[in-house]
Amino acid sequence: MKFTKMHGCGNDYVYVDCTKQMIENPGEVSKIVSHRHFGIGSDGLILICSSDVADFRMAMYNADGSEGAMCGNGIRCVAKYVYDKGLTDKKNLTIETKSGIKELELTVEAGKVSLVKVNMGAPILKSKDIPVEVDTEECIDADINVDGKDYKITCVSMGNPHAVTFIDEDVNKFPIDKVGPKFENHPMFPDRVNTEFVQVLNRHEVNMRVWERGSGETFACGTGTCATVVACVLNGLTDDEITVHLLGGDILVKYDRENDTVWMTGPAVIAFEGTIEI
Repeated sequence: MKFTKMHGCGNDYVYVDCTKQMIENPGEVSKIVSHRHFGIGSDGLILICSSDVADFRMAMYNADGSEGAMCGNGIRCVAKYVYDKGLTDKKNLTIETKSGIKELELTVEAGKVSLVKVNMGAPILKSKDIPVEVDTEECIDADINVDGKDYKITCVSMGNPHAVTFIDEDVNKFPIDKVGPKFENHPMFPDRVNTEFVQVLNRHEVNMRVWERGSGETFACGTGTCATVVACVLNGLTDDEITVHLLGGDILVKYDRENDTVWMTGPAVIAFEGTIEI
């Protein structure tokens, strides 16, 4: 199987051009290629496919083989792949995902894509649609007890469920490896959940670490940064356009409340290419 390893702010996936080759059992393939000792090493597998309703279609699988609906860092890398590899010459693309069709604007330097701006659409705030099991229509600054400790969460779906919790301490010292799995599998979240642990620095910047369902801690999460900015604005903690500092780099996100749209801008990088026996 031919592949390209790419990352957005360190959130790395194995990409396969499925306009040219078919992949059977992609969930199982994702588990194989994602293993960092016996495989390629990644947060999952992303297939670049043809689409009847958009320029291209993205299918993404987590490291545990489960299929995801959307990946913000992944979709930026898909845009870079199709442009840099000559599959398209468009600088404005549409990409079909399980959470709808996304619009992307490409910044091209010296013939290669350096930044991608994505219209991530409207955040989903209704509790039943995220889903999160609470008694209120929306889950904003709600109480949750995880492993005997009380937290406050704001829940947002950007095509996949997120629980954002604000941390007063240095988030880089937070025991995410112990607490993250407890959030992911908490009974409040029937489909599991991605959890963002956020330290607000000022009105324009936050530090964020993320525990992704099915993959564990990752260096970045595009949908997670969008959910974080929405949660920050809803709780009155920041302005509507902020820089999210992640382990793997920075992503700029704007929550346009007037038009109920989230915009995400960040890099996309090709790491290496090769073939693997599957």
